[in-house]
Amino acid sequence: MNKLILNTLGRNLQNLRLAKGLSLSQLAQNAGIAKSNLSRIEQGDGNPTLETIWRLAMQLKVPFGDLVASIQSPLGENGVQVKLIDQGNDNPRVDVYWMSCAPHTIKRSDAHFTGTTESITLISGAIQAGENDNLHDLALGASLTFSADKPHSYRTGDLWATLIMIITYPKQETPT
Repeated sequence: MNKLILNTLGRNLQNLRLAKGLSLSQLAQNAGIAKSNLSRIEQGDGNPTLETIWRLAMQLKVPFGDLVASIQSPLGENGVQVKLIDQGNDNPRVDVYWMSCAPHTIKRSDAHFTGTTESITLISGAIQAGENDNLHDLALGASLTFSADKPHSYRTGDLWATLIMIITYPKQETPT
């Protein structure tokens, strides 16, 4: 990640952490990372993995998109690139991502918040996707919706795969 991306990520992370009333130590411990690493990320000096960003979002109880909002370039590692395209502000919350996976890549994702679903549409290439114990082959232009509150995976064969991913979070109860 370049310096601009790291600075934006760090600023988003720090703002969300402070808004939740969490200390650096609390968030680092809850996310299972060293306090010094979290401090470097917030200062724009770290080099977090997508999994680290995801764990931090889960601990902050916010969608991944809240941490990567306003980052214009794809984030990537290990043959996978992800870019937030748009975020909804309605209830339920819906975020849209572009994702590209290199040939012979397996991207495993931990469970998201309870009630979260993912809908993906294959734009190019070939991919298997879904809950870990129920992967589906997608044809070009085909869509698949599955529960993202269970561990799930994306697996490519000999071709690159590009897809659009729509994550729908559970409806939030509004106070009465």
